[in-house]
Amino acid sequence: MENSENLNNQNSLTRKYFKVLGLILILLFPAIFYFVLTSGKHNMLSLPYFGEREPIKVMVNGKEKIDTLYHSIPDFSFINQFGDTVTQKNYEGKIYIADFFFTTCPGICPKMSAQMHYLEERLKDYNDVMFLSHTVDPEKDTVEALAAYSKLVHANTKRWNFVTGSKESIYKQALYGYLVNADEDILAPGGFLHSELFVLVDKNKHIRGFYDGTSVDQAKKLIDAVKVLIAEEQIPRKSHK
Repeated sequence: MENSENLNNQNSLTRKYFKVLGLILILLFPAIFYFVLTSGKHNMLSLPYFGEREPIKVMVNGKEKIDTLYHSIPDFSFINQFGDTVTQKNYEGKIYIADFFFTTCPGICPKMSAQMHYLEERLKDYNDVMFLSHTVDPEKDTVEALAAYSKLVHANTKRWNFVTGSKESIYKQALYGYLVNADEDILAPGGFLHSELFVLVDKNKHIRGFYDGTSVDQAKKLIDAVKVLIAEEQIPRKSHK
């Protein structure tokens, strides 16, 4: 009888031990998980930078030297669906997602616009996130056409600009700014060739990701990436030079 009682006591202590151990692991898991994500070679809470580093002149101890910065989006000036001028000032201090389309596109544009609207809805509580769609057919996509299209795709026009300009400025901005293609092509559907990619730009005008604008899975990854950029604001980091 005594041996049975001792065995029961030992089993009870063992169960209590594992319960306490389990509770400790549950409490520590978030901290351990965060440490694993934010340290080491594979940092899942940090996004890469895209584009070649750009040379700049800096003064060090009174001497001029050449340093480099990550590729950044060049200044721009376009006209939106309200006839207003849109520049980088409108996106200053904002994370934004950019793409290229045209309103009469018979191919991927409708799906891309639907995906952008999905992103807009999923990120509507984040005031620092905006959207920027550039037409690649400025001759047909007038201010009125862009306004009608923005209504068609149910865009929140306080956060999502549809812009037009000269072909030269738009195509140049696509290639040298966002590092994607946009051009006329008689063999392409609708006569224009443009990338299906959504370009994620951080608050410092750096490109931090490319995502397939026709893919639901990619849209979900893009939402996660935006949240990573928002989290970066809360984490002290080294200067991005």
